[in-house]
Amino acid sequence: MTTATTSAAARGGIWKQSRTFDPAVRLLFLNQLTINLGFYMLMPYLAAHLADGLGMAAWAVGLVLGARNLSQQGMFLVGGALADRLGFKPLIVAGCALRTVGFGALAFAQSLPMLIAASLATGLAGALFNPAVRACLAAEAGEERRVEAFALFNTYYQAGILLGPLVGVALTGVSFRLTCAVAAVLFAGLTLVQLRHLPVRVAEAPRERRGQFRTVLAHRTFWLFSLAMTGSYVLSFQVYLALPLAAGGTAATTALFVVSALVALAGQLRITAWCRRRLSRERCLVLGLALMGGAFLVPAVLGRGLAGLLLCAAVLSVANAVLYPYEMDTVVALSRGRWVATHYGLYNTVCGVGITLGNLGTGALLDVTGWSATPWLVLCAVGLTCAAAMALLARGGRLAAG
Repeated sequence: MTTATTSAAARGGIWKQSRTFDPAVRLLFLNQLTINLGFYMLMPYLAAHLADGLGMAAWAVGLVLGARNLSQQGMFLVGGALADRLGFKPLIVAGCALRTVGFGALAFAQSLPMLIAASLATGLAGALFNPAVRACLAAEAGEERRVEAFALFNTYYQAGILLGPLVGVALTGVSFRLTCAVAAVLFAGLTLVQLRHLPVRVAEAPRERRGQFRTVLAHRTFWLFSLAMTGSYVLSFQVYLALPLAAGGTAATTALFVVSALVALAGQLRITAWCRRRLSRERCLVLGLALMGGAFLVPAVLGRGLAGLLLCAAVLSVANAVLYPYEMDTVVALSRGRWVATHYGLYNTVCGVGITLGNLGTGALLDVTGWSATPWLVLCAVGLTCAAAMALLARGGRLAAG
């Protein structure tokens, strides 16, 4: 599809552009919308259920929530490697089925061991289908339309984040068990639909399986790219950490999420079309990282006022819209089309570790400096440093390896 056609499709809207893709790609869009809808209708309210509904201590609540994150981040590489060996469809179906079981178990689990087991299952499910979905989307969309496909993918991703908590708060008002049941039913239905309609992508031929981990782990440029991009995940995660803490109150926090999601939904396709007309992939990566850093100049100058925090969230969302399609495309390009899911798995693992360390650092910085301009300026410096590192990679021609 030409750039002009892409721009016209972007003006036509999300649904119109989605229909220009094959059924398999459209199913993957639906997949991500449903995954995020089911996840975000339940997970934001799990902590309150554990603490208030079950009367668990704070350390136990943290342990249950941490178990999910640990199992997901720790198993991404394994999930990606299995997807490359067994095919994308089996891992996507298995991941959705496992999350059905995990969410269903959360509805009835009351003891700490059962809750940890259910939480581990939901995290492992994400590790199974996350790299496989992205690798499958890249393969089904084809090289010429990968960027388009990932731009649309991000709109469905953000739609799920926007709708999930709204549905969840209504269901949880009746019963948290009802929320779990509805989320489990969504994943069960998604499992059956994919089992029937998702095409089978043949895994790597046996003769190509040698050196899978050696090939991926020894890819120095991919490591450098992943480390540079980790900064973007640390910064975008501040919508969940620093910005809500600065805003204070449920209503202000909800406004941050709504603004972030709406900007992505309204602007993603137009931003991607603009980038494709004017910038190379490498320049989009540099621009996105620089914008992420620059977003934190707003609260550094304006302080903790809600207007400044909302503007910061909006700029972060614009930066993510610039970055996301091109970072996903670059992972495929650097892999040269080989062991794509394994590369995605490693990428997710590196960024997940970076988020954890970044959150610890941000929290410690806030404890020491309070709400002065210092933490915001440090976050800005992180973004600009990562942008400079990406520019150096691009200048050396390493990101054009694909």
